[in-house]
Amino acid sequence: MPISGTTAAEIAGSVRDQVASGELAPGALLPPVRTLAAGLGVNRNTVALAYRRLVEAGVAQTRGRGGTVIATVPQLAREGVGIGGDRVDLASGNPDPQLLPDILAAARGGHYRQPLYGMPAVDEALDAWARDDFAEDIDQPFRTLVTHGAVDATERLLNAHLTRGDTVAVEDPCFLASIGTLQLNGYRTAPVQVDSAGMRPDDLRAALEGGARAVVCTPRAHNPTGASLTAERAADLHAVLADHPQVLVIEDDHFSAVSTRPYCRITPAATARWALVRSLSKFLGPDLRLALVAADTQSAMRLEARLSAGTTWVSRLLQHSARELLADPGVHELHERAREAYAHRSGLLIQRLHAHGIEVPHRPDGLNVWVELDVDSGSVVQALAERGWAVRPGHLFVHAPSARQGAIRVTSSTVTEPQAEAFAAELAAVVASSRTTR
Repeated sequence: MPISGTTAAEIAGSVRDQVASGELAPGALLPPVRTLAAGLGVNRNTVALAYRRLVEAGVAQTRGRGGTVIATVPQLAREGVGIGGDRVDLASGNPDPQLLPDILAAARGGHYRQPLYGMPAVDEALDAWARDDFAEDIDQPFRTLVTHGAVDATERLLNAHLTRGDTVAVEDPCFLASIGTLQLNGYRTAPVQVDSAGMRPDDLRAALEGGARAVVCTPRAHNPTGASLTAERAADLHAVLADHPQVLVIEDDHFSAVSTRPYCRITPAATARWALVRSLSKFLGPDLRLALVAADTQSAMRLEARLSAGTTWVSRLLQHSARELLADPGVHELHERAREAYAHRSGLLIQRLHAHGIEVPHRPDGLNVWVELDVDSGSVVQALAERGWAVRPGHLFVHAPSARQGAIRVTSSTVTEPQAEAFAAELAAVVASSRTTR
């Protein structure tokens, strides 16, 4: 069935009908604007507007000189997927299960009452704990909410304030889930380079001056590099953002309870829309699927509307479990051990890499070590896999893959001393072999 219509709305509707019926499959090329306009007897601007509306709705994608095509579902890389086999897993990005508390025991403890529709969406005791926790770092009015994890919070915040096609300034390299969230929701990205002190101020300024309407920043234990903001760098970013008070600022402090670095805030007091998100996954368990959010009143209201007590609230059983764990002195002691263990293990891996001639320029915080190499990461990852080691290629985490062909991310959260020594030796051998065959 040919595309029909005489107005932009009719033409866009015709295309959408054919997509819904399967007549236009993902990846199908739409006729050039000039050709379709001539065939329908309409002005080219009418067809151009129809195509623009299809792109804004996520039905179509523009490929420059390649024309406009029906949108495809992006194939996104995810954490902890596709490792398997007998390889030593240094790729998953997971915390050490031995350093996570017993969620089931917490669920059985305390006083849990089965909630019904219409009850408050947030557990009062958990809310009180969150407010006290955030108050130590935020010196302006805020409200707290609970979401289904940090990714859920970020997605809901962006969708509450932005529309498809808006630009978001994000770190480069970047957390896998952040890349996926932006792609799936149709946002453009303005990559901001990350060095050992975090986001680079000049790159952030360029992104904001280029029209970015939101910023997503990891203040410490950045995934994948392990970088944390220094007080000086945070002040520089704060100064940049102060010139753009209309921009939404989201700080993803995912490693808070087990980080070795202090939290350094970048959000200026004049920023109208902001949120500080603290996931519980890395230190209470990924399956808890909870994040605590502090936000300005307007952003909190928009989030609250999307997490009402009617149908979409976060399970009160999960909130109860989190509350019990966060109030448990034994869990606090476990967090202390986790903080020391993760720092020791990443330091051990870096030490062994150094002994084999592979330098990591800064001491990371978190669960991963980012290793820059002067050879192609794809061949390195494949060669390591053949030798029994699983790591992640750096190109998965960057917005322009060709720019980081020589980086790999190594998860150090469970690495042992023998593994660190053996892996460093294997990586050095693979790199040396790759250099001789270039």
